[in-house]
Amino acid sequence: QVQLVESGGGLVQAGGSLRLSCAASASIFSCKVMAWYRQVPGKQRELVALITSGGVINYVDSVKGRFTISRDNAKNTVYLQMNSLKPEDTAVYYCNAVTSRGPSWGQGTQVTVSS
Repeated sequence: QVQLVESGGGLVQAGGSLRLSCAASASIFSCKVMAWYRQVPGKQRELVALITSGGVINYVDSVKGRFTISRDNAKNTVYLQMNSLKPEDTAVYYCNAVTSRGPSWGQGTQVTVSS
């Protein structure tokens, strides 16, 4: 399984932007799916965005038009550009990779949006 390390979280005011990065310990070229999830205490982890090896991209409705997921296979990194942030985007964001050996998760990075 691939090891994942997220970075880029922090505190931002509503309307601001952050870019999350997910660095993988191995090539992500063969990863079927790379995704970002988020979780708020007491709630289930929610899929935010995913990108497949074929370039198919999907977003949860609440972030469409504001968030952009991308992958750089040469750098083994996946990004989540988050614009027009809202207080309800506050959560721990997790990177996820799916390979033939199963899923891998990062440790998470906190994103806090103040009103």
